[in-house]
Amino acid sequence: MYPFQKNRISGHAGTPRKSHNWRRAISSVVALSALLLLAADDEPEQGNVSASSQPAVATLISVSLPITGNADTNIKRMIDQTIESTANQGESRPILILEFRSSDSQGSDASEFERSLSIARYLASDQLSGVRTIAYLPRNVRGHAVLAVLACEEIIIASDAELGHAGISEEHVDEAMRSSYREIAERRRTVPPAVALGMLDQELAVSRVQTLDGVRYAFGDELTTLQESGAATSVDAIVTAGDSISFTGSELRLEHSFASHLASDRNELLAALELPVGALEQDPSLGGEWHPVRIDVSGVINAKMVNWVIKSTKEQLDKTSEGVNFICVTIDSAGGSLVDSLRLASFLASLDPAQVRTVAFVETHARSDAALIAWSCDQLVMKDDAVLGGPGAVNVRPRELPDLRQAVRALAIDSQRDWSLPVALVESNFEVHRYTNTRSDSRYFSDEELDSQADPSQWTRGDAIDVENGVSGRAASSTGLARHLAGSLAELRQLYQIEQELEGVEPNWAHLAIEQLSSPHIAGTLLFIAWFALIIEVSQPGIGVGGFVSALCFILFFWSNFLSGTAAWLEGLLFAAGVISLVVEIFVLPGFGIFGFGGACLVVASLVLASQTFIVPRNSYQFQQFANSLMMVAAGLIGAFASLLTVRKYLPDAPIFKRLMLAKPDDEELVERELLADYRHLLGKRGKTLTQLTPSGKARFGDEDIDVISNSEVIPRETEVLVADVRGNRVLVHPVDENARV
Repeated sequence: MYPFQKNRISGHAGTPRKSHNWRRAISSVVALSALLLLAADDEPEQGNVSASSQPAVATLISVSLPITGNADTNIKRMIDQTIESTANQGESRPILILEFRSSDSQGSDASEFERSLSIARYLASDQLSGVRTIAYLPRNVRGHAVLAVLACEEIIIASDAELGHAGISEEHVDEAMRSSYREIAERRRTVPPAVALGMLDQELAVSRVQTLDGVRYAFGDELTTLQESGAATSVDAIVTAGDSISFTGSELRLEHSFASHLASDRNELLAALELPVGALEQDPSLGGEWHPVRIDVSGVINAKMVNWVIKSTKEQLDKTSEGVNFICVTIDSAGGSLVDSLRLASFLASLDPAQVRTVAFVETHARSDAALIAWSCDQLVMKDDAVLGGPGAVNVRPRELPDLRQAVRALAIDSQRDWSLPVALVESNFEVHRYTNTRSDSRYFSDEELDSQADPSQWTRGDAIDVENGVSGRAASSTGLARHLAGSLAELRQLYQIEQELEGVEPNWAHLAIEQLSSPHIAGTLLFIAWFALIIEVSQPGIGVGGFVSALCFILFFWSNFLSGTAAWLEGLLFAAGVISLVVEIFVLPGFGIFGFGGACLVVASLVLASQTFIVPRNSYQFQQFANSLMMVAAGLIGAFASLLTVRKYLPDAPIFKRLMLAKPDDEELVERELLADYRHLLGKRGKTLTQLTPSGKARFGDEDIDVISNSEVIPRETEVLVADVRGNRVLVHPVDENARV
């Protein structure tokens, strides 16, 4: 533009000044017009630059290995839905990541050739030309699943993972298989056709040939031609006849450049694609309609509860014809057994994400080890004020900490996530810091996890994260622990576009009865009735109905808490010892006091301990639960006393209780009873002992045989005695002094 303007002006340097100004004006107009035209031509390019600066949409689809059955149909349906959902999200090519995963290193060997070829041809078709397809291999991929990997534009692999041995399950490789591998390799050129065939057919000897035009991979006649023509400057055998090709991730990337990047987990995958942490979205509906089910995890975590959850989940995954593909795990628990929580977390994490989506929902709290169950699901949804982690029902013992870290780390590696923050939710003294890199990505590491990163120096250490008392839903969302916030199950359904209700897996009547009886309200009511009936029994001994009702309520209380995991043999022994001590106080050693006081303390202690999982509270949550347990036991006892005082004077007149309680005698009957027990007429009389008085026994006064008591000494049989005093029905005697009578 400016050279053109300069030439126009300098070409007329000798013209008069007026003519020069006129021509200069014309040249300025021309220059301005050219500038506008160039600007108009630049607008589309600027628009493209702006569009390309927008972050691309990245969606991850898990491909479970081996590829069998209708896996190809499901995967193609998921890809179609992903393309449709990202069609209007900007001009950048959407990124489709196919994560090839198997439960073990041999899992992909049995992939079916037809199913794998169907996926490969679809991935290499023109239909996906507008999508950037990436094969991500965190583990080994062998068998015909290799064919689907070759059909992607790029390969990103872990450094120690292997790709190859495509024909490992084939006894004979026919020409149809060879042509299919050659076809896919020639379409994509991710891996040269010769290498692809070398992965399939172990009879081929493939070499790497250095030519003047670059590196080529060849075998057979092509290799011979290159050598005879002198085009080959060097030949290196990759594999000899009798074995098929298999490359590690490092070899694919560093030696042959077949892989675009190395990544051992999803965070490194995002870094390789220059995407922010958390930008990777899995297929939202698994390529079809949701078939949801709800599993409730509430109360104390114990072996019986975990066994029931695992069994029920397996039954739900197997029993329906269309198959459950969405499991909502609602958690309302303060933890319990670390071993059982890790067992349930491992089970949920092992479910194939390509077949079923697991979502944990925490509306109130998932404390201590229960937080691991929530974290192990594919996604976590919380209410903004719910609590995740922190002090719980049971303190993690020091000897359990190494097992905790090892187990959580193993789960994190399998699920491609960081493990330090989940450990800190359970282990209060575990130090975790926030780290950022040059791309402003934020992650949370302990020193141990930081050292395990591929490049620890790229991370800048920030403040320590305080999770000693757990984290709220809002904080969990900001740290990436929680994917969404929702105030109810209805909002969760809206998030995942689930139309039908989330029907829960109902336990049998025994589970429901245990859950209801062990709830604080029902347990408090049982204690109230038990104390009330016991007080009636003590105040009206010999009837039995109150004692039976009291014993039944106490049995139900301990039985429900035993099965729910808060009570054990210790609480039962303490209660039995307390009852025995009270019986000793009442019937054996009355008035002594120590057995009565000690027995009452043992009974109260057993009831309190049966309502909680710990003996001595050691954290804020346990102190709160201890106060609630004391309040429940005390409220039951105080309520029983208050109710008894209120109804005591009305109870004997109630029609129902008239037959159960002794009728109160009137005044005349009391006088008559006193008269029948009056021995004052014997005062001063003499009689003879019928038995030895030691000091009590029997004596005869006239025709009456009376129970008597000596004043102090032992009086032999057939001894004459004198009645010295009468106190109601107690007759006191002493021997007659013969000398005084004379």
